[in-house]
Amino acid sequence: MDRIALCNSRDLAEGGEAVPFDVLYHGQTCRAFAIRYRGQAHAYLNRCTHVAMEMDYQPNRFFDDAGAWLLCATHGAAYRPDTGDCGGGPCRGGLVKIMLSEFDGVVHWHTQPQLQPVFF
Repeated sequence: MDRIALCNSRDLAEGGEAVPFDVLYHGQTCRAFAIRYRGQAHAYLNRCTHVAMEMDYQPNRFFDDAGAWLLCATHGAAYRPDTGDCGGGPCRGGLVKIMLSEFDGVVHWHTQPQLQPVFF
């Protein structure tokens, strides 16, 4: 498992805009995003489990107005920001979570067999 620098820690504001990045998921290029929730950085594939569509209602915006849920703009599926678990709406399971670590002011994402970096 490799660790890849994603962004500076300060780039992830509590309940704020996500930091987008691309990954290869099972060989397919997919958009992913990182957010901060309750002080912790979390990352997921930007793919709703209801219909495989990107979820943000505006670029890099996923949180509801209260900052309590990640929402899919298309059909209203709601996911827990800390686990990606389905919290309501038409979701079919949880979001694909991407492991992160944070140290020395930098957030890193970790590769997995099915989750690799995109190299151009």
